[in-house]
This record gives sequence, C-alpha cells and structure tokens, in this order.
Amino acid sequence: MTYIKEKSSMIATVICGILMIVGLINQNTGGTIYPYLFVIGMIIGGFHQTKDGIIDTIKDRHLNVDLLMALAAVGACTIEYYFEGIMLTFIFSLSGSLEEFTTNKSKKEIESLMEIQPENAFLLNDNGQTTEVPVEDLKIGDTLLVPKGASIPIDGELLTLHATIDEAAITGESIPREKKTNENLFAGTINIGNSLKMTVTKESKDTLFSKIIQLVDEAQNTPSKTASFLSNFENIYVKAVLFIVPLAILIPYFLLGWTWSESFYRGMVLLVVASPCALVASATPATLAAISHGAKNGVLFKGGIYLEALADLKAITFDKTGTITKGTPVVTDEIFIDNNRQDIINALVAIETESTHPLANAITTKYIPHVSNKTTLDVNDITGSGMLGVENGNEWKVGNVDFVTNTDLSEDMSQKTAQLQKEGKTVIYFSKNNQIVAFFGLLDIPKQEAIETIKYFNNNDIQTTMLTGDHSQTANAVAKMIGIDAVIADCLPEDKTIFIKEQKDKVGINAMIGDGVNDAPALANASIGIAMGQGTDIAIDVADIVLMKDDLSKLAVSHQLSLKLKRIVKQNIIFSLSVIAILIFSNFFKVINLPLGVIGHEGSTILVILNGLRMLQKLPMEKRIEKVIETNNSHELQEQIN
Repeated sequence: MTYIKEKSSMIATVICGILMIVGLINQNTGGTIYPYLFVIGMIIGGFHQTKDGIIDTIKDRHLNVDLLMALAAVGACTIEYYFEGIMLTFIFSLSGSLEEFTTNKSKKEIESLMEIQPENAFLLNDNGQTTEVPVEDLKIGDTLLVPKGASIPIDGELLTLHATIDEAAITGESIPREKKTNENLFAGTINIGNSLKMTVTKESKDTLFSKIIQLVDEAQNTPSKTASFLSNFENIYVKAVLFIVPLAILIPYFLLGWTWSESFYRGMVLLVVASPCALVASATPATLAAISHGAKNGVLFKGGIYLEALADLKAITFDKTGTITKGTPVVTDEIFIDNNRQDIINALVAIETESTHPLANAITTKYIPHVSNKTTLDVNDITGSGMLGVENGNEWKVGNVDFVTNTDLSEDMSQKTAQLQKEGKTVIYFSKNNQIVAFFGLLDIPKQEAIETIKYFNNNDIQTTMLTGDHSQTANAVAKMIGIDAVIADCLPEDKTIFIKEQKDKVGINAMIGDGVNDAPALANASIGIAMGQGTDIAIDVADIVLMKDDLSKLAVSHQLSLKLKRIVKQNIIFSLSVIAILIFSNFFKVINLPLGVIGHEGSTILVILNGLRMLQKLPMEKRIEKVIETNNSHELQEQIN
C-alpha cells in the first residue's frame, strides 16, 4: 500500500499513456469510444497536478503552471481535439512524475539516515544486568552496553578502554575510528569491535545524529534565491498568460480574419507553449540533488541559499587551531646533547606521563614506543615552569630554559633555539642536574588537506586569510607552510568579528570557517559561516554549512558543487526561455500544431529536470581525493608487506 502511494503519480501517468494508445488505435480503426478513453485518461493523468494547482491557488493565492495545463487540456476537448488534450496531459503528467522522482531521489539521504537511527538501547543496571529501553527514555548519565555490530544508540562518552567505531553515517569516512576512554561516541555510528560500555551525555533530541537529520530536512525545504525568484515569477507570469491568451484568441478573430476555430486552437497552443514549466523546474530539482550530494559526502547545507552563494565567494577566512592545524602539537625537532639517548628518553617519558599538558602528551606520544626500561621517579609539577623528577640523587627537569638550568646556553644551542622559534615552534628543554641534555621543537602542524584546500582557493582567485589568537611568529610560520594569502595573529573573538564585517563590506560574499566558541560570532557575521563537524555545538548551530568530517578538502568539493549548480541552473533558464520564445513565435505564424507544441514544451521540462540530476554525479575534486586515498592506502599496504 505504501509503495502504491509513493508511486501513485507514475502509475497514473502509465494508465494515462495506455488509454492514450488504446484510444488512438480505436480512433484509427474507425471506433467510436476513443473520446471517452481520452477523457478518462486525461482525468486520471491530470488529477494529481490539477488538484495541487487548485489547492495552491486557494490556500496560498499563488497561480502555477498546473492550472494552465488543465485549462489547455479542457480547451482542447471543447474543440474536439481529444488526442491533443490527452497527449498534453500525458507528457505533463510524465514531467511531473519525473520531477517527483528527482525530489524523492534527492531526499533519500535523510530517509536512509532515519532508517539507521537506533530505536532501543541496552541500559546497564547497578547489578550488571541490562534492560532494553526506548532511546527517547534515556537520561544523561545513564550507562549503556553496546554489543559488537550494534549501532551506538545515543551520543555519549566511552567508558571502555578501547573501541573501534564505524562513523561513516556521520562523517562519510569509510575507515573506522579507534576510540579511547572518555572520547565522544555519536548516535547512528556502528560498534565494529568488541562490546563496549558508554555513558549518555545528551538527550536523543539533541544528538549530533538528530541535528544532521534536522539540518538536511530544513535545507531541502529552504529554497535558493533563484528558486524563490522563479516561484514568485511563476505567479506573475501565469497571470500574464491568462490575460494574454483571451486577447490572442479575440484579436486574430476580429482583426486578422481568422476563423473562431483557428483562433481558439491557436489560443490553446499558446496556453501550452507559453507556460513556464521548464523555467520553474530550472532550479529546485538541481538544488535538491546538490544538497543530497553534499549530505552523502558529509557536507550539510542549511539551505539552498548558502549553497548558491558559495559560487560567488570572494574571500574565505580560516581559524588556525583545529581548522587549519590538527589542534594538538607534535614533536617536529629533537636535539640530543648527551650521548646517553636511551637513558634520556626513559627519564623523559617517566616524567611527562605524569602530566596532562598538551606539550607533555606530544612528547609521550613521540617517545613511549622507544622506552627500553620503565624508570620510576619522584615527580613534581612546578606550575608555570615545568616538571621535576628525582631518581637516585639525580634531578631531571623538563620545561623552559630558565627552569631547567642556571647556566647560559652555548652559542650552538642559542642559534638552534632561535631557528626553531623563528619557525614558530615551542622549544622544550630537558636537563639532568641542571645540565641540558636535550631540547625539542614542538608545533601544531597543518593538516595536509588544509594545504591542498588553500591552494585550490588561491588558484580560483579567492582571497584566503588566517585568523588566530596565537602569537604572530607561530602564525606566520604556519602560514608559510600552507601558502595562505594573509595572516592576522593575536586575535580576540571580537577582533575576528570586526575583521569579518569589514571584509564583507569590502569584497562582498565572504566565508568564515572555524570550530570553537570563540569563532561563533565571526561565523554568524560572515556571508557564509562554515563549522567543522567535530567542533563545538554553538559553532555548528550558528554556521550555514557544516563539514561533518574535519576535512577541509570537503570545502573545495562544496565550492565545485556550487559552481556546477550555478552553471546547470543558468543552462536550464537560458534553454527554457529560448524554447518558450521559439514556440510562441512558431505558433503565431502557424508553424506548429498542438501536439508539436506539447512535445516542445513538456520535452524541454523533462530535459531541464534530467540536466538537474547531473548534480548527483561525482565532481573532479572528489575523484582526485579518492585517487589520493587509494594511493595512500596502497603505500600503507606495501609498507606493511615490507
């Protein structure tokens, strides 16, 4: 029953087509029932769209092309052009069914998301037993058990030491993510490892998964500027056609000597060919297909208006930390002064594992795999300076230079330190009994996709800027690595907002991309605000576009998607207006008849819709990214084999 309801328009079109063929055979073989077959076919084929046209006119006081087609079919029947009437109805019904198919195809992403949204969860009781409960009944703080292969039912944090999660539904990334204790888990993702325990951190209505569904749904119901303009234009245009058609019938009859039959017939042809069906369908199906394309690839547009605006982008501004860079420092340089490298590493890791500071985490991440013997030290955290560890009378210190030693740096160390700082790196020193034995350069390095994305925008003459609260030396070092046009460092949130406002006044359409609370005001004031999906909730809420995966290459894909949409919509508008003009002049000079007018008019509508469906095809940037991923995976596999 549901299938029949969903396919009712296409079923009605098929029945209309069958009755048209049967009626035509009856007419050509001298039968007498063909008028009834044609009329029944017109009623069945045209009922759905005529009903919608009448409801739209009464409810919204908005005239649309459906009424023009219904009037043309009725007019054809009044002068006994039954075949022309059913042919008009059939092709119009076919184009309507095709547009409905396009809309449904474009909305399949949100439907597929809703299908995989879990309905129940296993609540873990205090006694260790589980109870299956509806997801909507879960409360923040509840503990859940998620079996192997099951969907994560709600947003939360991992309690188990380790988990392997397939986050393709959220990020579009096919490679599973390795999660550790206290890391975030998202509803709708799949636990592909062993069973895990988690604690609930959000109610079901506030999960990231629910937000995705809401955003896609809202986007597909928010028309672009072009679609809104065409919809308003349709109302005015239809009124004009309804006014002109009676004149086109009466003037030739009274002034040009045409017969009443010929005048009325030409009026009906004009009613068909002047209707803006193809023009109205120029933008909406293509926009829906583009939004669907984006959702499938982890890019959420909060409306067609923002997708359309991206094509006219003049400047794009990036936050640094977590957007351009990975957000966590890594050890980029190591200089060992003492020859006892292994002892230094053992002591360094023993001290830094006692700290939660990001710099300490970077050092432990780098050197834990190289520890030979676990060293036990008495460790103290000296706030603002560094860490102190004592072992067998030896005093180890890690931190800034003034803390770790009371002697001046050698000329060689001073030069190397100055070079590292010039490159924007943080320098950490390690000493034994106040003698420096090693020092390290650490930097929050840029993401590889950030470099490629900025290069893409530079190549397309779009101004690129980096805003950051970091100091200028580090900011300039990162900017040099990524090739960005301009850098503004030492920014407070209000500084970012002021810059974005001034930039918008100066260049026109601009975009701001960020992931933190401090970026939210700037995102809200930009022409297009873009949030990283793993960023803060407020950044996602105020943004117009959300990159669900923290992958800036998706931004370049979105720009290509917008450019293609603009190109296709422009093609559709020019094509549809050209066809309407040609058909109107051909009708005036009696070059075409009603069947040819129907084919020309409705055929152009079908072609416009099919052209819009090209938005579902892969873009050049997507193919390039896939090729890079495939190459990288091949290299990784070869390394494992070796």
